[in-house]
Amino acid sequence: MAAELHVALVAADREVWSGEATLVVARTTSGDIGVMPGHQPLLGVLESGPVTIRKSDGGTVVAAVHGGFISFADNKLSLLAEIAELSDEIDVQRAQQELERAKAEGDEAAQRRADVRLRAAAAR
Repeated sequence: MAAELHVALVAADREVWSGEATLVVARTTSGDIGVMPGHQPLLGVLESGPVTIRKSDGGTVVAAVHGGFISFADNKLSLLAEIAELSDEIDVQRAQQELERAKAEGDEAAQRRADVRLRAAAAR
């Protein structure tokens, strides 16, 4: 049996996903990071970006995450996000409309959020 780590992806308003995984890739202020079982303890700040979770059963979970923190110790990974949504929860048409509106208004933060949502949805 492969080594596993327990992952909890939590947003301010709910637990988004929890389970066993073999790899998690997330974007931090220091760059992209991959966490596998046995990784050194870490505490970091999450940037907006897709988070990819390789589940122990071979499946993959992708979520759009907007800010927060990542913490790993004792094979437990916590992703505490300001906002997070699973890729299959994302309405692609609405996200595309939000991106176009943000571009028209010159709202760079809204553009980044919409872009992250679209990238996460494309990875499903």
